[in-house]
Amino acid sequence: MEILLETNNLTIEYKNINKADKDSIRAVDNVSLKIIKGEIYALAGESGCGKSTLAKAVTKLVLPKSGDILFEGKSIYSHSRNEKKEYPKKVQMVFQNPYSSLNPKMKIYDILKEPLDINTKLKKPEKDELIEEVLAETGLQTDCLSLYPHEFSGGQRQRIAIARALILNPELLIADEPVSALDASIQAQIINLLKSLKYKRDLTILFISHDMNVIKYLADRVGIMYYGSLIEENYTGTIFRFPKEEYTKKLLSSVPVLK
Repeated sequence: MEILLETNNLTIEYKNINKADKDSIRAVDNVSLKIIKGEIYALAGESGCGKSTLAKAVTKLVLPKSGDILFEGKSIYSHSRNEKKEYPKKVQMVFQNPYSSLNPKMKIYDILKEPLDINTKLKKPEKDELIEEVLAETGLQTDCLSLYPHEFSGGQRQRIAIARALILNPELLIADEPVSALDASIQAQIINLLKSLKYKRDLTILFISHDMNVIKYLADRVGIMYYGSLIEENYTGTIFRFPKEEYTKKLLSSVPVLK
């Protein structure tokens, strides 16, 4: 098994906005985990437990106080100049709210072309070919390219966000609560899309969610976070059948069951 991403004793803190309180807030507390190439690894836990902060650290949106993140066996903080340019191509992120993550003033064509403009030296016909390919993969038609984000439904906007993340052919896709803002029927479509992309592209996915039903269907392995710490980790079936931690048991017991 090849380890694609690894965090070692990762700790991330935020400054307290309350000036009277000089103590910082520890969002991620000494977290060590490994994500295997080609798997869907789910981070689960209630809101505020540090899941999204960890994901932002992997994409270098926030810096850790201590610890390290290894990608393909090398620290992302010791990259050479060329590796720093290549890293954003290898790790892409899909955010929770597809409307706020897409520029409302840009047409879909420009949204999908922008990553190629910044990160590649491809000519326009080559870019257009890649855009058409990623649209087909995500279930979108080429006639959407002349439209703006507000002209689409929430599910369609999330497909566009996924297409934008895939346009650079990343090795790791981080999906941060990608279906929580969508209707139940649309959620299923996006989940199935992510699952098919995993096999079609040999894609590794870090899936962040508090919805244990979605995680049970989608993930290969699960890590449970609680107050910034990774308290339990195992294969999905094992977590659901034989949870060890009391918090994990409570999390699973909160999942509604139809009778």
